[in-house]
Amino acid sequence: MDISQARPVHLLVTDDDEDDRLLIKEAFEDGNIMNPVSYFSNGKELIEYLESEKKDPDRVSSISYLILLDLNMPVMGGIETLDILKKSEKFKKIPVVILTTSKTEEDILKSYDSGVNSYISKPVTFTGLVDVMKALQKFWLQFVEFPHGK
Repeated sequence: MDISQARPVHLLVTDDDEDDRLLIKEAFEDGNIMNPVSYFSNGKELIEYLESEKKDPDRVSSISYLILLDLNMPVMGGIETLDILKKSEKFKKIPVVILTTSKTEEDILKSYDSGVNSYISKPVTFTGLVDVMKALQKFWLQFVEFPHGK
């Protein structure tokens, strides 16, 4: 049995780069990650989605989320999105993984100061991205316990 299929964890990928979203989708497929995934091009779209999901308590009560969040996006960037999520009673328990090209100490510190659960620099190769997605699956979807409906 694939544990990722047994756990109702919905992946929310927020990245403004369409090519990166496609590569992440392909990496999920190559890594045999079967969890439901929704894609957003900026933090505003992600927050709006979460707000709309909270209006349907029957659906949300059986779902846990894991957010993969890019930093540099138009409309609403990663740090602003992270600040909103972690200051919200409704969303603060949702685990957030920053997945970005930035390796700057400033971005890493800002992310952790804002409450990110982990920070990962995007690999430069597709094989590296598949490896990261497999590691994310193993850690976040097999080992970590999630609060349901959060």
